[in-house]
Amino acid sequence: MKKTYLNLGCGSRYRPDWINIDIAPRDPAVIRHDLGRGIPLADESCDVVYHTAVLEHMRRPEAEIFLSECCRVMKPGGILRVGVPDLEKICRLYLSKLSAAADGDEAAARDYDWIMLELFDQVARERSGGDMLDYLRQEPLPNEEFVYERIGIEGEELVQALRGSGAPQSNPPFLRRLRRIAAFVKERVVPRLLGEKGRRIYEIGRFRLSGEAHHWMYDRYSLARLLRLAGFREPQLQDAHTSRIPGWNSFHLDTLPDGRVIKPDLFFMEAIKPGGSIDD
Repeated sequence: MKKTYLNLGCGSRYRPDWINIDIAPRDPAVIRHDLGRGIPLADESCDVVYHTAVLEHMRRPEAEIFLSECCRVMKPGGILRVGVPDLEKICRLYLSKLSAAADGDEAAARDYDWIMLELFDQVARERSGGDMLDYLRQEPLPNEEFVYERIGIEGEELVQALRGSGAPQSNPPFLRRLRRIAAFVKERVVPRLLGEKGRRIYEIGRFRLSGEAHHWMYDRYSLARLLRLAGFREPQLQDAHTSRIPGWNSFHLDTLPDGRVIKPDLFFMEAIKPGGSIDD
């Protein structure tokens, strides 16, 4: 029997033979849906559920509800695979770079600056891109090799776009009109209604609710505990190449065909929905 695989918050990484869902689809094959409103599938309809770089964008109570939704749509014995930024690794790098920087190592000091951005900017930022985007705009990057080790292929593509090698796509007329209307409301209407302080509060609040900022971070202990609370069993660490999902390496969702890891700052964990087996 054909298995049903589900990819949540897929972005540009999706498979035509999977069910793919994202709030802002980049292809007609992707279902448009806000995962904060649940998963639009029937109970026990999926053999595998996969999502990376999604959970950290949810507040802690929302994350548990979302994982319970993942459990609901999975068949007994199905596998959930989650990828999130690795708080433990970031903290170990922070302590290492801190010690070296304090001892006068200039290269370590530059790496320390980046790790601080990974640790705090993605959580605390109040504008799109935050200080991290400003850092990546530097040409050349003061510690390019280290930064690329952390941000991976998608990050490298962003840096190249910032340097002008990626030509921006033109926007359709209706989108330009919508943006002009939004700019008018932001610049003229909101200040009159709320005042300058109110405008600042409005702008920060709108950004914080946009879904870009991280609202929590996880390590191997806290994620395993959360998965158990959501109804899963046997949480198990994986890397980008390993999985209990049959044929995982043929899907190229966490790695490219040449084996390179797409997001090296993530760690991966899989868990099982109690009852049955994916091989049933």
